Amino acid sequence: MPGAIAETAPIGKDAVPGRGVGLAEGAVAPAEDAAGDRLVERFAVPPYRDARFYQKRKKGAWRMVEAPRLGVPVADTHAHVHLLPDPGFELARCAAVGVSFVCMIVDPSEDGLRPFRCLDDWCAQAARTAPQLEGALPPDARFVAECHRGTGPDSQGVSAEAFPLSVRIAVGVHPHNARWYDDARERQLRALLAHPRVGALGEVGLDYHYDLSPRDVQREAFRRQLRLAHEACLPVVLHVRDAHDDAFRILCEEGFPLAGTLLHCCSLPWGQLERWVQRDCFVAYGGALTFRKSDEARDAAARVPEGRLLTETDAPYMAPEPLRGGTCTPSQVLFTAARLAEVRGALSDIDRRRLLHDRYLGAVRLLDRPLTPWQCDHAAEAVALMAASEERCARIESGPASGEAAPETRFADDCVCDVLAPAPAPAPRAVADHPNER
Repeated sequence: MPGAIAETAPIGKDAVPGRGVGLAEGAVAPAEDAAGDRLVERFAVPPYRDARFYQKRKKGAWRMVEAPRLGVPVADTHAHVHLLPDPGFELARCAAVGVSFVCMIVDPSEDGLRPFRCLDDWCAQAARTAPQLEGALPPDARFVAECHRGTGPDSQGVSAEAFPLSVRIAVGVHPHNARWYDDARERQLRALLAHPRVGALGEVGLDYHYDLSPRDVQREAFRRQLRLAHEACLPVVLHVRDAHDDAFRILCEEGFPLAGTLLHCCSLPWGQLERWVQRDCFVAYGGALTFRKSDEARDAAARVPEGRLLTETDAPYMAPEPLRGGTCTPSQVLFTAARLAEVRGALSDIDRRRLLHDRYLGAVRLLDRPLTPWQCDHAAEAVALMAASEERCARIESGPASGEAAPETRFADDCVCDVLAPAPAPAPRAVADHPNER
C-alpha cells in the first residue's frame, strides 16, 4: 500500500545506514554562513544517501516509508529548493523517483541571487548522483520519451534522455517582504525576469495572517509585480492568505495575466475557490491535501476542472502524510499526487496514470515554456546583473582591499542592482527580519 510504514525496525541516529552515495565529487556544499547554518539545522533531512523515504521518529530515529509507485512523471510546481541542506542531492532524488519538473521559488529580497548562481551546479551534481541512488522509482520509458522534450533551457548541456529533470525558477518578492519593495528592487526583479531559467513571476500576493508588511504596502507591491508579469508575458504564482477578497479584486483591476495565474498552496473550500476557477486560474495542491482535517480542501480538489489542477510541495515546509513533521523535499510530491488521484476517483492504475500524466504536462506547459519575446529582448539586463553579482561575490571572498570597508549587507548581491540604473541600494537587513515561515 503506497505510503505504508515498512515493517522494519526504526533506524537510530547512531546506526550505520545502508549503502548509498555520499556527496558527489564536485558537489556544491550547503551554505556556510550563519544564516545557512541555521537553515541546515532547522531543515534536517534523513542522513541516508538513497532515493527512499523516511518518517521522522523520536530520539533521532527514522523509519522507512513505502513510496507510491505512480509510473508517470510528476511535477512539483512550488519548492524552495535552495533552503534545503543539499539542493543538488534533493534534485537527484527527484530524478530518481520520477519527479521530472521542479519550479524553484526565489525571493531576491530574502534569498539574494545565490539560487540563480548555484542552480546549474546543483543540476550538474544531480545528473551525476541520480544514477547511483538505490531505491529509485523511475516512470515508464514511454511516458519519459513523451514528456521530456526540453522546452526549457538545458542544464549544463545534459540531455533530457540522460537526466530527465527540468528545473525552472519563479522569482518575485513575497508579501512578507513587501516593505523592501522599492524602485531599486523592482529594477533587479525586472532584470531577473529575463534570466533563461525564469518561467514565472512569484510568489507574490497578500498575507493578512502574519502582516509582516503593512497591508497597503503589500497591495502596492502586488500591483507593481502584476504589471511586470503582464509586461514580460509570464504567468504569476500567487501567495494569498486570509486576503482572498482583496487579492481577487486587485487581479480583476489589474487583469489576470494572459500567460496564467497559479493559486499556490490552495486549501480553500469550493465556495471560495469557485470564482478563481471561473477566471481560469490554476490551483496547486501540496501536502495539506493529505492532512486528516483537510476535508474541505479535498472536496474542492474533487470539483476543480481537471485541466486546472497542479501538484506542489512548498518544500521545505508542509511535508505530506505519512512524512508530516519532518522536512519536506520536492520528491515527496509523489505522496500528494497519489492522494490527489484518490480524491479525483482515479483508482485504477490506468486512470491514475492518465490523470497524473496530464497534470504533469499541464505544469510543464505553464511553467517550463520557451522564453518569451520580452525575455529575449531583455536578456542583456539579466547578464549584467548576474555578472555584477559574481564580481561582488569574488571581491567579498577575497576580502576588502587595503583601506576599503567590508560590505555591511547580508547578501553579497543586495547592492548589484545599481548596475541597472543609478539608484541607491536597499538598506541592509538583519536575518531576524526575514522569517521563512510561509
